[in-house]
Amino acid sequence: MGISHCFQYGTVVPDLSSTDKESAIRELIHRAPVFREFPDLERLAEAVIRRERQLTTGLGHGVAVAHGRVSEAGRVLIGLGLSREGIPFNAPDDAPVHLLFVIASPPEMNLDYLQALSCLVRALREREVREALLALVETPEIERRIRQEFTLCVGRLACAPAG
Repeated sequence: MGISHCFQYGTVVPDLSSTDKESAIRELIHRAPVFREFPDLERLAEAVIRRERQLTTGLGHGVAVAHGRVSEAGRVLIGLGLSREGIPFNAPDDAPVHLLFVIASPPEMNLDYLQALSCLVRALREREVREALLALVETPEIERRIRQEFTLCVGRLACAPAG
């Protein structure tokens, strides 16, 4: 199927209010329109939180990419929540998370999931991308910016020689 569809309209929650990681994950899943196609949002939240309890997905530099595998996901979906206050996430640098991504994917779509994760990490390791996302206020602008960064990476993957 590919991952070009992962960031669509309805992926961003620009104002997470939760102050701990499990509540923030639940809030993002319940508020981001992209996840509304799931019949049981709490089951998705539990899958993501179960994975988070195994090992933190806080990457550092204010970014976390929490993820869960659920069979109800017909494709890889990504939501983004912004926390202006920051959320403690036990990241390697101990920095609070301001950009929380949640990836939901079906177990059988491992390659698509790994490519989506790779594109997110590549885009977010750039300070200017992180700062630009946090500087934006309007949801459509945030969605447009993250989709632009994600699409650039997907294009590079499509052009890469097969190994």
